Amino acid sequence: MLRFIGRRLLVAIPTLFAVVTLAFFMMRAAPGGPFDTDRKLAPAIERNVREKYGMNRPLAVQYADYLAGVARGDLGPSLKYKDKSVGQILRENAPVSLRLGLSAIVLALAAGMSLGVIAALRQNGAADYGVMALAILGVCVPTFVTAPLLILLFASKLGWLPVAGWNGGAVANMVLPVVVLALPQMAIISRLTRAGMIEALRSNYVRTARAKGLPAHRIVTRHALRAAILPLVSYLGPACAGLLTGSLVVEKIFNLPGLGKFFVISALQRDYTVVMGMVIVYAGLILVLNLAADVLQAVLDPRVRLS
Repeated sequence: MLRFIGRRLLVAIPTLFAVVTLAFFMMRAAPGGPFDTDRKLAPAIERNVREKYGMNRPLAVQYADYLAGVARGDLGPSLKYKDKSVGQILRENAPVSLRLGLSAIVLALAAGMSLGVIAALRQNGAADYGVMALAILGVCVPTFVTAPLLILLFASKLGWLPVAGWNGGAVANMVLPVVVLALPQMAIISRLTRAGMIEALRSNYVRTARAKGLPAHRIVTRHALRAAILPLVSYLGPACAGLLTGSLVVEKIFNLPGLGKFFVISALQRDYTVVMGMVIVYAGLILVLNLAADVLQAVLDPRVRLS
């Protein structure tokens, strides 16, 4: 197990290097720059600004300097936010996205797995068709549609919840963003759980458990469910990374000070260092969570051996 984890971490280093390299040169290749504004700067001022941030040097030198900074844990200063480093921006805004993402993951797992199990146990029945109809609806309807609809109903019409804003992370302000984030994942999780549960319930070891007279709830929770969630474990790695780093659309619609909103604003403003910092965080989360998913899959399935 430890050898497997060490080998995967060694492979992660060149993978992260490739992601950083690709993102760096793609950002520089995009038209426009961080100092292109409606009000044109004087040539001397623009020259001084570019010199301050090292953007007057050859691109290869900028790239080498950036890699050296990343290796030291320094992601550089923001090019648009005065007197703020990328590290400060991440530290200030990451807690918002993490809190939203973790809440959405817990909600999606609890509701999605429950619905998937119910649909599998009532296969081809009314409950099954109802759950699958809701799942298809959840997958097909994008968040930029569900968010305004929920705001219109629960905030504008009923007045139960605030329209937008963070308000220090108050529960009332988190309800709508968390639900909007969780709905698509809930739909996918319910479909994966249903498919895995149906296959598990038809397996020989479940038939044997039934023949031995084990109670139905014990067969489902201790035997079938463990095998049914294996496909779900593989899916949760990248899904959790996306939720934990913030949803671009949801944070923008609800005016939340998370990483997703800053990523959109920084990309539009060509704030190279902030965008690069968020790309590194997202790539790192993907690598770590995929590794965690592989280890968890080996724990759940004794047929999987890590070496």
